[in-house]
Amino acid sequence: MLQDTLTIRYYQRLSDAVVELWNRGYRFDDLRLYVDGYLASLRHSNSLEPYLIHRLEEEIVRYLYDPSNFEKTETELDYR
Repeated sequence: MLQDTLTIRYYQRLSDAVVELWNRGYRFDDLRLYVDGYLASLRHSNSLEPYLIHRLEEEIVRYLYDPSNFEKTETELDYR
């Protein structure tokens, strides 16, 4: 579980971006490339400690493998 506020913020941004890309038609391989690039940029910018980036990576990969995160809800289906 993430506890650092900045890491949580990055997680929220990354998970929102992944869902948006999914809704645009990108699939798992593309999403994984996006996540890898995002994490690499965090590593190179030194904006987070390495152990926090590792934790963030674990959490976002868990998010990617959970299919319920990419299902449409009934309200989303009603609007389309």
